[in-house]
Amino acid sequence: MIISSLARRRSRMFVALLAVAIGATVLSGLVTIYYDIPRQMGQEFRSYGANLILMPAGDEQTLTREKTETVRAIFPAESVTGMAPYRYQAAKINEQPFMAAGTDWAEARAASPYWYVTGDWPLGAGETLIGQEVADTIRLLPGSVFTLTGTGEGGEIFSRDFTVTGVVQTGGTEEAFIFMSLADFTALMGEGQFDVVECSIRASETELAAWAAEIESTVPGVTPRLVRQVTQSEDAVLGKLQALVYLVTSVVLLLTMICVATTMMAVVTERRREIGLKKALGASNREVVNEFLGEGVLLGALGGLLGVALGFFFAQAVSMNVFNRPITFQPLLAPGTLIISMLITGLACLPPVKSAADVDPAIVLRGE
Repeated sequence: MIISSLARRRSRMFVALLAVAIGATVLSGLVTIYYDIPRQMGQEFRSYGANLILMPAGDEQTLTREKTETVRAIFPAESVTGMAPYRYQAAKINEQPFMAAGTDWAEARAASPYWYVTGDWPLGAGETLIGQEVADTIRLLPGSVFTLTGTGEGGEIFSRDFTVTGVVQTGGTEEAFIFMSLADFTALMGEGQFDVVECSIRASETELAAWAAEIESTVPGVTPRLVRQVTQSEDAVLGKLQALVYLVTSVVLLLTMICVATTMMAVVTERRREIGLKKALGASNREVVNEFLGEGVLLGALGGLLGVALGFFFAQAVSMNVFNRPITFQPLLAPGTLIISMLITGLACLPPVKSAADVDPAIVLRGE
């Protein structure tokens, strides 16, 4: 009876089905985006560099490679974008003083993707990146060779030729440094501890603060510092985007309910004689109510199924246009969208169903 009733009123029911499908599509797509926003935004914000800095505690130089690895183990592996260690020492080129920095190239590149390098990143020993300020001061270009001199941490005097593979532009203090690998730096300066470790971690400010507190309490000699400008900006943007998703989803579901309720009310008005006849033949209010609710729930189920399929493509299109990255499918979203669509249409059918239950067969069959 329910299926045949829907089939006889195809045009009206198609409008209601379309409304439910659009609502379910927006619901499915926006909820998928909602859950994927932290991952997508986390990757975007990691292009701004480190959001956590590790420094030696107090005056003790205790920031060793072993302690850095201990700290890395505290973070979930999938959350670590990069952890770049740095050692610093004053050096000279043609008797002009500069600051030399030793780092791990792979980690530095992962933790600081905003570095703009003219030329190439170093690959072998004796290759360096120099800041734009250094290049302008002593007229060096990619491919140039220079001699770096100075005194190591143990007092030994060194002099070594390096080849410039690239020039770094960041708009910050990095432009005043000469960067080399940790192996080259150790060969010149001797063994020593890290001065700082820049960490790029995909996490909210709350999670990052909790991990920082754990590091401070469990790893002696290491002081973690949050880069507040980055972490607070990330949380603020995420909060606004998620609030926007809530608002749009609520409005769309409300409009879906209104459309379904209007359509079902028109159907009830059209079928007053049919309802009156059924009641006169012995149909109870419960049977009439169940029939109309069945139509609404079936519409919700069909619209929900369409919405699950179309919602993923909607979310994929939004993600590719905004973040240029594919979306992650949420398996639990399919049954959730289906259930919510059925609930929404069921609620929307309540006013029309009450109107159908109030039909008086005697009055309707007299033509009044």
